[in-house]
Amino acid sequence: MKLGFVSAVLGDMSFEEVIDFAASEKFSCVEMCCWPSGGAQRRYAGVSHIDVSSLDDSKARYIKYYCAEKNVEISALAYYPNTMDADIEKREAYISHIKKLIAAAEKLGVKTVTTFTGRVSEKTIDENLEIFAQVWPPIIKYAEEHSVKIAIENCPMLFTKDEWPGGHNMAVSPKVFRQMFSIINSANFGLNFDPSHFIWQRMDYIKPIYDFKEKLFHIHFKDIKIHEDKLNDVGIMAPPLDYMSPKLPGYGDCNWGKFVSALTDVGYSGYCCIEIEDKSFEDSLENIKKSLILSKRYMDQFVI
Repeated sequence: MKLGFVSAVLGDMSFEEVIDFAASEKFSCVEMCCWPSGGAQRRYAGVSHIDVSSLDDSKARYIKYYCAEKNVEISALAYYPNTMDADIEKREAYISHIKKLIAAAEKLGVKTVTTFTGRVSEKTIDENLEIFAQVWPPIIKYAEEHSVKIAIENCPMLFTKDEWPGGHNMAVSPKVFRQMFSIINSANFGLNFDPSHFIWQRMDYIKPIYDFKEKLFHIHFKDIKIHEDKLNDVGIMAPPLDYMSPKLPGYGDCNWGKFVSALTDVGYSGYCCIEIEDKSFEDSLENIKKSLILSKRYMDQFVI
């Protein structure tokens, strides 16, 4: 396994600065965020360390050379919009940019694009599966044509009031995974699995590793802390941030020894990227960097 981090948390740094930091701290890889210009409203979105819209052969050669010189790989190109947005104009814009990431990944020799399926929040899962069956097959076909894999993260995107009632990402459970893979049976379509999202949903976050071992394209190392007193006060139907907090690996409720052990059981040898969303460390760039260093120090005992 190769240990890296998601570049979103270093949003104010340049591509070169991100790679330099990764190299200095002996990270093997970085999941590079590639949002379009104009930013995004939610936290950790809108970051672009590679402009895929203007990526020509010369820029691609430079990026590959820079990474090779620093001995840091790009694990994936990342973009996490609501690709099934009810607003068709927004949906088409998101799909267009995802295709730019796919083309850029091929040019850069990067094998994976990480993203969400998206979801129409007001519709049921069954209704969203019908939309999924229209929206996603052409995207996956495009990825196949460019020899790029699409890895869907299992985050419900159900945290803030504007994301209620159903959230902005459909890929929230093993049942939905099976339904998605039944609709799109492709070797280029799989998962970017993050255990923290199953923890706050009170789900088994180890068994899916065995059940979907062939679909594990990318892994996120992010922890979550359930505040039992708050949960007992507001209940499971409350907005999740009312009773849980994203934390650094080792600072929350995930049993990382068991999680990584399961990855070794199924022979996973791919990229594992630390994702930082811990508010306790976001007050300065120094503390953000410290959060990555601390996370790596903890995960190094499991991933060598």
